[in-house]
Amino acid sequence: MRHLNNTCKLNRTSSHRRCMFANMLKSLINHGRIETTVPKAKALRRFADRMVTLAKKNTLAARRQAIAQLMIRFNPLTDKEERAARQGDTSAYNDDRLVIDNLFSVLGKRFVSRNGGYTRIIKSNRRVGDNAQNCIIEYLSE
Repeated sequence: MRHLNNTCKLNRTSSHRRCMFANMLKSLINHGRIETTVPKAKALRRFADRMVTLAKKNTLAARRQAIAQLMIRFNPLTDKEERAARQGDTSAYNDDRLVIDNLFSVLGKRFVSRNGGYTRIIKSNRRVGDNAQNCIIEYLSE
């Protein structure tokens, strides 16, 4: 019996599952919508809603929790890259730095007046090959 076991394992190890959800979350935050299978989207929705809740708090602790959940690694910048970043050139950044900024500045402010249910799952066609049900998971545009 699976009493009080909420984890959807998706036939993966725990480390693979954690990395997969971190990558899917980064893509979802950057692009606003991604296409995946229905079981993955239903499992991802839980983490995506938590990220928005952290973004709405907008504290240093919430920012650090989001960085840990998304598995973001900040590579140190050289002096030249730091000067360029201060002047507004973010091409030296890896995409991970921009994910946190996008999460806290855009998504956190978009859902200030909403109390949950930040994502939507729209079923689409079936995948060629294994006939898996595909869907689109996206953040609502409030």
